[in-house]
Amino acid sequence: MIQNILSKNLVINSLTVFLIFLFDRISKIYVIYLDNNFSGSEIFSSKFLNIYLIWNEGIAFGLLSFQKENLYDILSLIILFVILAIFFISIKSRGIKKYCYLMILGGALGNFFDRIFYKAVPDFIDFHVGNFHWFIFNIADIFISLGIIFLIFLEFTDITKEKKI
Repeated sequence: MIQNILSKNLVINSLTVFLIFLFDRISKIYVIYLDNNFSGSEIFSSKFLNIYLIWNEGIAFGLLSFQKENLYDILSLIILFVILAIFFISIKSRGIKKYCYLMILGGALGNFFDRIFYKAVPDFIDFHVGNFHWFIFNIADIFISLGIIFLIFLEFTDITKEKKI
């Protein structure tokens, strides 16, 4: 009985991470394909949304972009350790928190895959209002951000915690 539950949860958890990773990969492959066909111009443009490809060599929102290979490799190694930490935290988590961590893990694996194979992460979603543009991001970033936002929300609304005065 317990073995059945554990194997079922393992399949669901693995499938969650895999589907996020797959959705991210397909979107990036498609945008890279379109970018090659449009010779680097905007793929889509509207009043609030543009789709065009940029290669992010840093971490979140292009922070810590490096020209030196050694620093990039060290940063990638640190990211790998963070991914492993998230993996182990997700194993120990329960309920909705587990799925928040799985969303973060799926997105992080998608971006880490790109770091290893492309030496940069393809970002392509550009929301803007007038001349104010938000950071350009991708599907993996959406799942990472949603997972973090949900975790923060759960921390603020967790009624099982003792209220300390």
